[in-house]
Amino acid sequence: MGAMRWYAWEGADAHGARLTGRVQGRSPAYVRAGLLRQGVQAARVWPASEVGWRLPGRREGVDAPGFSRQLATLLKAGVPLLQAFEVMGRSGADAAMVALLGRVQQEVAAGLGLAQALQRQPRGFDGLYCNLVRVGEQSGTLDRQLEQLADMLERRQALKRRVRKAMLYPLILLLTGLAVAALLLLEVVPRFEGMFTGVGKELPVFTQWVIDVSDGLGRHLLMILTVLGITGVGCVQLYRGHLPTRLWMIRQALRLPVFGRLLSHAALARFARSLATAYGAGVALLDALHTVAPACGDALHERAVGQLRQGMANGLGLHQAMALEPLFAPLLVQLTAIGESSGTLDAMLDKAACHYEEQVGLVLEQLTSLLEPAIVLILGVLVGGLVVAMYLPIFQLGSLI
Repeated sequence: MGAMRWYAWEGADAHGARLTGRVQGRSPAYVRAGLLRQGVQAARVWPASEVGWRLPGRREGVDAPGFSRQLATLLKAGVPLLQAFEVMGRSGADAAMVALLGRVQQEVAAGLGLAQALQRQPRGFDGLYCNLVRVGEQSGTLDRQLEQLADMLERRQALKRRVRKAMLYPLILLLTGLAVAALLLLEVVPRFEGMFTGVGKELPVFTQWVIDVSDGLGRHLLMILTVLGITGVGCVQLYRGHLPTRLWMIRQALRLPVFGRLLSHAALARFARSLATAYGAGVALLDALHTVAPACGDALHERAVGQLRQGMANGLGLHQAMALEPLFAPLLVQLTAIGESSGTLDAMLDKAACHYEEQVGLVLEQLTSLLEPAIVLILGVLVGGLVVAMYLPIFQLGSLI
């Protein structure tokens, strides 16, 4: 029997919708057979660690928070589950959501539970989501569990949007400045070089150096862009497909002065929020840790959560296992200990999640307040230096003629 490994796949479902994903299996044939049992015809299966130069396909995202909120509202109003899917499909849903609702409705009508039907969907609903839906089905509180899931996913998405929005302006500023510098080097500097030709005097060292850089960039631009593109794609593929490299890169990122705190607080917020939701819904703690691990957002914290689960299986309490992992902050460990001793673990984890979400906001403000002036200063020196280099011979025109 071969060892299990990750495979990436792309194919189509019974409705012809294009799907992609990753799954564990012993061989491509094993993966194809498993997908076929789920109603997916795989067109291509390849090892997930394989380095390729194909562009990623367009992701057909599913609005899981919107799905949860709408379904919870309909179930609370007393609408039967199958009829709720039809109502949601007619209420202005996009093509991806309509296809999803059709597949789930078909599975539920065939006798499967909602959690099992959602688990068969290649994208959109992770193990934590399906576990909580299963708990809701078994306890008769499906509408309440769906509302809690919607709250959790909306907070998670709000945190992600907040980070992206805060980093967008510095990124645009940096790219604009680099584009201006490249334009000066490729278009403006060569024209000044033509003006200086035939002067008969040696140009200032700084000006000559900028002209040499401009000439080299103009001659080798295509090669430079090709090397940068190949290097970038190679790094991305290495990060995705080679776990030791991914773990090393995450460790280095966490050591950065401000950015590292941002990544750490965001991961702890996702962990605490997801575990509070799962444990509060009645999922056993060991099972909750298993499904919460991928929600942390990076492989290093996911592995640390796996170590927590192993420690608890060996007889440790949750806070004792967390104290052995340096990735978990002392405040989170202390709140967890209080929650375990008082029987309010879900409430303490929820407080921890709120705290770290607030910390993410504070770190984002600090990061942007540092990045923006630093980028403006660097770009000002870069662009200003190019301008000075071109006008320096004109300032010294008396000695050049």
